[in-house]
Amino acid sequence: MEKSQIWVFMEQRGGVLHEVGLELLGKARELAEVSGSTVAAILLGAEVAPLADRIINHGADLVLVAEHPALETYRLLPYTDVLTRACRERHPSVLLFGATRMGVELAPRLAARLKTGLSAHCIDLQWDANGNLLQMVPGWGGGVVATIRCPDHRPQMATVMPGVMQKCESSRRSGRVITLTVGEDLDVSGPKILSIDREEPKTRALETAEVVIAGGWGIGGPEGWKLLEELAALLGGAVGATRPPVDEGWASEEQMIGQSGKTIRPRLYIGVGISGMSHHVVGMDGSELVVAINSDPKASLFEVADICIVGDFREIMPPLLEEIRRRLGGKQPH
Repeated sequence: MEKSQIWVFMEQRGGVLHEVGLELLGKARELAEVSGSTVAAILLGAEVAPLADRIINHGADLVLVAEHPALETYRLLPYTDVLTRACRERHPSVLLFGATRMGVELAPRLAARLKTGLSAHCIDLQWDANGNLLQMVPGWGGGVVATIRCPDHRPQMATVMPGVMQKCESSRRSGRVITLTVGEDLDVSGPKILSIDREEPKTRALETAEVVIAGGWGIGGPEGWKLLEELAALLGGAVGATRPPVDEGWASEEQMIGQSGKTIRPRLYIGVGISGMSHHVVGMDGSELVVAINSDPKASLFEVADICIVGDFREIMPPLLEEIRRRLGGKQPH
């Protein structure tokens, strides 16, 4: 009997793999060790086959490659078309996507085509006793984690935020590469990409920052936000946010941490004016050292913090900044 397959969609842009695909391969490898399944990566693009070696090194037993000029840049309809045909021909048991802009658009469309379920923004994946995938999703507004399963339809589909799962890499791994046939009737309708302009990010990337200063609703406005930016600059860190500051325009969407934002694992996380709702905490609970500053002694963030400071951040931050400047002696971290 042929082994069941766990598929991971390998997002790439311009021939560069998104890290979330490699992270999902690590989780797929972990699941496969329990179930005996084959881990397969599916890769779409133009001239992307050379990426297969790196994908195999990160846990894939099998790399399914679909190459076509129409797949060179991501477009919803041709990507959906290729994935739909591949799933119908090969019948994967599980299909995982990163919860990126591409993934959150592509996965629901594919799930609808395949008439199966999809769990979004999962924080963990496990098997139940019957071989169904348990998909853990944090609930909004409270400390609830829902466990979702899809027992009657295949593939079992889930999206996972970047940074949640751990990569596994070994140069000694071996695997097979299979080229998928892309039909001449590929659906290339819909919007066409005329040009691509690339801009350098204006802020330090949250996902790779060793120090993150995050602010919440308690910051009160743009003036308070400047204190966070000043602290981040002194420590060589990045500034993150909960949803309210993003909604108010104090911070950009790229700075949001949590279930619908980014997942971070810094050496130092300082949360200022953050209540600590679960949909934010799931994005930062991998931090090594957590410092919480809040005027409310009952703030939930204190429950996960290593250092708790109760007080008004407007009174705490100026002397903190001054002391850091004194200790740095005019030197800035790299």
